[in-house]
Amino acid sequence: MPRSTSVLIAVVVVLAGLGARAALPGVVGGPVGDALYATLVVLLVVLVRPRTSPVAAALAGFAVCLAIELFQLTGIPVAVAERFPLARIVLGTTFWAPDLLRYAAGAALGGVLCRIGGRRAVAEDAA
Repeated sequence: MPRSTSVLIAVVVVLAGLGARAALPGVVGGPVGDALYATLVVLLVVLVRPRTSPVAAALAGFAVCLAIELFQLTGIPVAVAERFPLARIVLGTTFWAPDLLRYAAGAALGGVLCRIGGRRAVAEDAA
């Protein structure tokens, strides 16, 4: 997928995630935001390595989210967030196992978006 497409989709995903958290009730907005966080991580993988297959990008994105979630068990993210409040958005602060299901769904969505974006790029190159 071309980097420009990845960036555009990533911006839309960030806006959708922030919008979901702001506009929807917490019981819905939180899970949607968590899933879109994982989607964003997948897109970042593709930005760093544009030729990564959608499946590999989704697996890598999920692995990053899993590592961050497990990192929360150390207490370090809480300490970092106390000094740098915006770090809370990236690192979170509290391990919660259901987040892993949300990340899996978001990573899968990211893989689908990569597949669609990659197909579109191929079709445009052929035209």
